[in-house]
Amino acid sequence: MSSLTRTLISRGFSDLEKCERFLGFAELADLDQTQLLEALAVADNPDLALQSLVRLLSAVPESRDKLRVLDPSSGRWVSNEPMFRLLGASEAMADFLMRHPEHLDVLDAAPSPEPVAVPAQHFQASLLRAVGAEPSSSMPIAALGGTEARIALRTAYRRHLCELAMRDLAAASPQAVMPLVGAELADLASAALDAALAVARHEVGAAMGEELVARVRLAVVGMGKCGARELNYISDVDVMYVIGISNPPGLGDVMQADTVDEARAVTVGNALAGAVSKIIYAPEREPGLWEVDANLRPEGKDGPLVRTLDSFLAYYHRWAQSWEFQALLKSRAIAGDQALGLEFEEAVSPLIWASSEREGFVESVQSMRRRVTANIRDADAGRQIKLGRGGLRDVEFTVQLLQLVHGKTDPRIRVPATTAAIKALTQAGYIGRTDAAKLLDHYTYLRVLEHRIQLVQMRRTHLMPTAQDQLRALARAVAGPLSLKRPSADSLLEEWAKVKRSVSSLHERIFYHPILASAAHLSVEDATLTTDAAKARLAALGYRDAAGAARHIAALTAGVSRRAALQRQLLPVLLGWLADGVDPDAGLLAFRRVSDALGTSHWYLGMLRDHQAAAERLCHLLSSSRLVSDLLEVSPEATAWLGNDKELLPQTFEQQWSEIQATISRHTESTDAIRLIRLIRQREILRVAIADSCGLLSQEAVAEALSDVDRAAVLGALMVAEAAVYAGAEVLTQVLVVAMGRQGGREIGYGSDADVLFVHRPLEGLAPELAGEATAQAKAIVQKMTALLTAPVRPAIQAERVLKVDADLRPEGRNGPLVRSLAAYQEYYTRWSSAWEAQALLRARPMAGSDDLAREFVAMADPIRYPLVLSESDLREIKRIKARMESERLPRGADPARHVKLGRGGLSDVEWLVQLWQLQHAHEHAALRTTHTLPALHAAHALGLVDDADAALLEAAWRLAGKIRNANVMWTGNTSDLLPLARRDLEAVARWCGYEPGHAAAFEEEYLGLTRRARAVFERLFYG
Repeated sequence: MSSLTRTLISRGFSDLEKCERFLGFAELADLDQTQLLEALAVADNPDLALQSLVRLLSAVPESRDKLRVLDPSSGRWVSNEPMFRLLGASEAMADFLMRHPEHLDVLDAAPSPEPVAVPAQHFQASLLRAVGAEPSSSMPIAALGGTEARIALRTAYRRHLCELAMRDLAAASPQAVMPLVGAELADLASAALDAALAVARHEVGAAMGEELVARVRLAVVGMGKCGARELNYISDVDVMYVIGISNPPGLGDVMQADTVDEARAVTVGNALAGAVSKIIYAPEREPGLWEVDANLRPEGKDGPLVRTLDSFLAYYHRWAQSWEFQALLKSRAIAGDQALGLEFEEAVSPLIWASSEREGFVESVQSMRRRVTANIRDADAGRQIKLGRGGLRDVEFTVQLLQLVHGKTDPRIRVPATTAAIKALTQAGYIGRTDAAKLLDHYTYLRVLEHRIQLVQMRRTHLMPTAQDQLRALARAVAGPLSLKRPSADSLLEEWAKVKRSVSSLHERIFYHPILASAAHLSVEDATLTTDAAKARLAALGYRDAAGAARHIAALTAGVSRRAALQRQLLPVLLGWLADGVDPDAGLLAFRRVSDALGTSHWYLGMLRDHQAAAERLCHLLSSSRLVSDLLEVSPEATAWLGNDKELLPQTFEQQWSEIQATISRHTESTDAIRLIRLIRQREILRVAIADSCGLLSQEAVAEALSDVDRAAVLGALMVAEAAVYAGAEVLTQVLVVAMGRQGGREIGYGSDADVLFVHRPLEGLAPELAGEATAQAKAIVQKMTALLTAPVRPAIQAERVLKVDADLRPEGRNGPLVRSLAAYQEYYTRWSSAWEAQALLRARPMAGSDDLAREFVAMADPIRYPLVLSESDLREIKRIKARMESERLPRGADPARHVKLGRGGLSDVEWLVQLWQLQHAHEHAALRTTHTLPALHAAHALGLVDDADAALLEAAWRLAGKIRNANVMWTGNTSDLLPLARRDLEAVARWCGYEPGHAAAFEEEYLGLTRRARAVFERLFYG
């Protein structure tokens, strides 16, 4: 290893071969190499400093004079440390000096390790003079225009940026100076907008008339980081434009008499705003500064670019969404007419701080929470400094949420900048001092990372670099020039990971712990909330009964038991998870009841503490499903399944039947046996519901699992009933239960009845005169079976969803015999059955009873339901019954567009159309011989009975309608066939149907549009 290589390593260089090559370039030939390497070593990235130096000396030879400066304290010539730091931190700044050697004198500065803020007026005056405008004028107008003005403005801006970067890089503590840097960057951007507006007045005045332009006031309102005076080195600058009309003195009488109406003012304002954006960012020899983004204005891109103050206020009072007031939290007049800008600030301030009382505020807060974890490209997820978990947005969300919740009554915390807001919240007692110190430290650390990464190329990025040399340079940059450490790439990544973990946990500590302190009278270091303040935080999260929530929290955390101690530790996280659901209040109450039942169980406390996914699942279920929460309250031991996906897989019919048989064998009393069978059914419904909510089951799998649950229960009840009726009597007949309707199609939901037919067959060889007694025995069995499934039991089964057995689809309906022999069915269907009864048989599937009888029943039914020919009269009858059903069976007052079963394009439309095809074609095509709707639809599509688009539309409508039926039961615990009207109910159902939170309106629109189109297909194909 050569001595030069060793020296380069010791000085912190990375690419040794490249550096040795650059050191040999002619531009450095007459420089003392030892002194040069010592000078370069002060840079965070010595490699970049060396390369930039060679490029600068090559492009601007006179820059050689800046390499050394006279030290005023010692009188000796020393290396120009600020210059080398700048060259090693920003290739973009080196490029600027190469383009503009007239600004090399910027390198003569001697920044202090403790920078002092530069007044905003300094930047404003400098940039206005750069374009030939008078800073003292109330409405500055530039003397320059076009390319000349743009280059002058951008060059002056970058000179100040260069000066600021040198001061930033020389600061002893990069984190301590970060708020000052962010504020000056915002001030510099404001000055650039003021200068651009002066140029715009010059250019627009030349086109539209100086007098007209002079009478239009324009205020530029900064939003986001610029409004909050915490801007990045490179970032879009979010703005809104407010216009007004004035009649300045000194104009001629003719002009004074000529009024400027709002329409003309808007035209001028649009021209000025459009010109400002081009002056700042349009392509020129001197690159654009940054994009001027006006998309936060009312109505976004679709709204007017400029508005009067009255127009802004009218919009905010009538149409604005809650998030728009949250965006206004950082609004500030930054350029243009300051008086008009201040009028805007004063007018919108009350609206900002009253936004927590607006309808939709909770949904907006939840939207903010989702935005914190916004979708990031998978490739970038681990590198995001801003959007990733534990990133800048996490901190900003925490701070803004606290401000919005408490700012209504406490003006002390109404400050836009994040760092200033953290300090204000601490002084006001809303954040504990220890947590606040951590939050402030983490925020400034992340912002310094962001600044140093952006400074290199002046590109907008929030991604951590991956190259080792870049990581090492970044580690040195964050440590600061006075650090004695030599941080490595690994140490940087370790520190960043530690900060992210801490930021992720601080939200829970800062936001929720004080709530617990208020509710449970605990001590939380430095942060104490009044009862009202704690309730305000709970209300902001969506807890409608904040007082009730506080009582539940107090009950859960009171005392010195292990359970209370653990729940004090866990509730900050659990409260947030519960708040993510649609009904946090119900979720918290259910959680309290489950915890009361299981609180002393070691496995339950361990699951909450050690299994985050299980605890989060529990909170989601309790706050989003009345069905599940009711069942968990009476079967709390089922929460143990949440930590193991295998436990949530539905049991097969065979597994359930095996358990039921064992139960029957151990309990001779029918009441005891049936109670246990019904408990098994309830347990398995709960298992299916939890698995469904966890995304472990498809829609088909849910229906099939619920069908198996009902089948097992019916078969068990039939066995118990037969045992009771046969006891002490001669066995005269065999009984078969045939599933019909959705039960027969294995397409049931959580609220479905069991539609059935009862069939019996006297035992072979039974004397004819005993046929009546056989029928009576069969009737006794089915009546006993029905009673066993529906009658109250002792002890009562809490929260049971009783299986209602409905035999109305039997021949002659309610007027016909409850049970018939197979021969009687054969005779009836052959001689007297109507078209609808044959259609009903399409769903017939043996469910419980004799296997031989089941085969014979199917053999009897097939010729009836798959006829050789469907007569014209039968076809007309089917169409007539369908039309009559639509007019008569739809509940009074129900909106046909919202009824998922009988309404337009709903389940009934799709099923009747598919069944019509089965009646017409199943005799010839075996693929249509199925009791299931979708397989039959797919078969019809394959046979060409329906085209691709229509088949896809029918299937989508049928699926969504089925999901809504299930979602209604999951959300409310009650059966409903209506798409909800209430917004909260609609939101819950939308989430259960797979829509993201906050998309209830889109869900409703999709359902109504989908079923409308499906109805059109149905009418065309069914009625012709």
